[in-house]
Amino acid sequence: MTETPYFLEYRSSKSPNDLPTPGGEQGFGKIRNHSLVAKVCKSRVKSKTETMMRKKWMLTTFILIGMAALTGAAAYGQDDASASGKSGAAAKARPARDSQSQWDIGVSFYEALTSSSSGGGTQETPSNGMGGLAEVRHIVNPFVGFELSVGFNLADEAFAPKAGACALTCQNPPVSLSGNATQVSLDYVVSKKMGNLRPFAVGGLGAFIAVPGTTPLGNNTSFRGAYIVGGGIDFDISSRLGVRAQVRDILYKAPNTSVIYPATGVLTQSLEPMGGVYYRF
Repeated sequence: MTETPYFLEYRSSKSPNDLPTPGGEQGFGKIRNHSLVAKVCKSRVKSKTETMMRKKWMLTTFILIGMAALTGAAAYGQDDASASGKSGAAAKARPARDSQSQWDIGVSFYEALTSSSSGGGTQETPSNGMGGLAEVRHIVNPFVGFELSVGFNLADEAFAPKAGACALTCQNPPVSLSGNATQVSLDYVVSKKMGNLRPFAVGGLGAFIAVPGTTPLGNNTSFRGAYIVGGGIDFDISSRLGVRAQVRDILYKAPNTSVIYPATGVLTQSLEPMGGVYYRF
C-alpha cells in the first residue's frame, strides 16, 4: 500500500485564506513537514527564553531601584540627624543641600533611530521618525529622583519575507505601513548639582505602543513592555528656566503590526538623541 504524504497546514487566524498556494507543497513529503515543525518549535522555545530574560531584567531593575532608594533615603536621614545636632556652620550648610531638591517639567524633541529585526520568516524594517517627549521630574537628593515621561513619534514600518528563511511567508507581498508610536515610562533618576550644571542618569520600565495606519491587508495595534536607560545634562539659564540635552535607549520586543506577517519574536531598540527645555518650580 502506498503511503500518502501528509502536509503541515498553516491557516492565519486573521484571514480565511491559506497563505501557501494550493498544491505548492506537493513533492516535499514528510521530511519537509518535519523541518517546518522543527522551525516552529525552535521559534516557540526562543520566544519563551526571551520572555524569561525580559522578566529577569525587569525584576533586576526593580531591585536596583529599591536598593538605590533605600540608600539615598538613609543618607538623607543621616544628614538631617547630623545637622539637627549642630548649629552655626551646619545650619548654613543645610540650605545648600536643600537646593539639590527640585520639581520640574520638561519638553524635548528627538529622532527615534530604530533597529530592524528578523525572525519567523519575517523581515521588519522600521523608518526613523521625529517625535517629542514630555517629562515631570522630582529630584529629592543626588541619589533619589523620579520622573514620569510620555513620548510620541512617527513609526513607519516595512514588512517582507526574509530572504532564504521565509518559511510560510514566502508568497506574501511586501507591505509598507505608516503609523506612530507612543512610549510611557516611570524612571529612577540620579543626578548631581554642580553650579549651573546637573548631569543625570535615568533607568526605568514602561510601555511601547505601535499604532499602524489603515491598509487593505489589515493591521494590528501592538503593545510591548519596554526597558529604558539614558543620561544627559541640565543647564540652568535662570533660577527657573534651563535647557536639557540627553540620549535615551528603549529596549522592547519588535512590534507585530501586520496581519499577514508573524512577529519576528526578537528584541529591538530605539535610540533617541534629544534636546529641549525645562521649567523648575
